[in-house]
Amino acid sequence: MADIQGLAVLRYDTPHFDVERPGQFVVCAVSGARIDLDELKYWSAEFQEAYRGPEEATRAFLKHRWPEFR
Repeated sequence: MADIQGLAVLRYDTPHFDVERPGQFVVCAVSGARIDLDELKYWSAEFQEAYRGPEEATRAFLKHRWPEFR
């Protein structure tokens, strides 16, 4: 992803994430929406992606597991 001012780089794990490059936010892998780090509650350690909420997390899971459901 481009070098955007304030963008954090995280390593997603279960049940936490590690900050590899400090910042204020990450970007939702599905919607492209900004997610402030203190509001980040949904991510995938397997796919190394952040999600704005449960709907985006579910859509990403389906996309990765069953691409025909896009």
